[in-house]
Amino acid sequence: MLQIEKQVAIAAARSAAALCEQVRAQQDEQTIQKTDRSPVTIADFGCQAAICQALQTNFPDDPVVAEEDAAMLKQQSNHSRWLQITEYVKTLIPAATPEDVAVWIDRGNGQVARRYWTLDPIDGTKGFIRGDRYAIALALIEDGEVRLGVLACPSLPFNPEQPTQDRGVLFVAVRGEGTEMISLNSDRSISIRVNQWQDGEKLRLIESVESAHSDRSKHHALAAQLGITQTFLQMDSQAKYGAVARGQADLYLRIPRPEKISRRENIWDHAAGAIVVTEAGGKVTDLDGKNLDFSLGAKLSNNRGIVASNGAIHNQVLGILAKMQT
Repeated sequence: MLQIEKQVAIAAARSAAALCEQVRAQQDEQTIQKTDRSPVTIADFGCQAAICQALQTNFPDDPVVAEEDAAMLKQQSNHSRWLQITEYVKTLIPAATPEDVAVWIDRGNGQVARRYWTLDPIDGTKGFIRGDRYAIALALIEDGEVRLGVLACPSLPFNPEQPTQDRGVLFVAVRGEGTEMISLNSDRSISIRVNQWQDGEKLRLIESVESAHSDRSKHHALAAQLGITQTFLQMDSQAKYGAVARGQADLYLRIPRPEKISRRENIWDHAAGAIVVTEAGGKVTDLDGKNLDFSLGAKLSNNRGIVASNGAIHNQVLGILAKMQT
């Protein structure tokens, strides 16, 4: 089931990861600042162009809802960046022109439909700029439910116990078929499962490097009630979902900070990661225990925050959060 979609998504993510690593190796990062002041890099645009081209070629009727658009590139001040991006895309698609690249990027401006793809070309842009963790996150959604998710994490080691060896992994999940972890450097592949630990001393919480992403005071309060004693892991991007799926961590939270209490998450920030965890035996809901609803647009407008866990502790976590009035 979805074998063609899976093959296309894996190939596109592999190619995009190679492009991103090429950019990172060759440049001191030149970024463009979006209107919300968040940075976007040459690799963001190149990655989105390459993946959207692959989706357009193989699934021309499927809309794509992605993070970036080409409007900024078309400004005169960014013309040289547009040409740079095109040169990188040409390493994957030799006939690409600047106009092609803009069209492919803007293919990501699609609308949510019964069946659509969502893409974050570089999730964890600040991590990418720092030379740290980031993810390329692609998911296929049908009838509001994620059916396929691929996370490419080029700087994440295959074995967390050997952090300098075999860096670069793909997490791939298809609904009903489990989650596998594939090396970006070879065909090495294993099925992965979450931990089933409930003992607080064994549990590990993982959180964003960026403190603005979640209410960390609530993380510490919840960890104390669970009896968690291990130091929290910190990691950029949806690589955190991969860490939970392979048992490197047991709990990941996104709790809106008091000044952003009405904040709703972007679909591309969670779709691929959510299925990677659930197909590995974990559970992902919002803070109220509701399933994530990907049918309503670019935002998870019907959901408040995120709880991703090994499943065994999920109900306990939700109960504690309810009492904390998150």
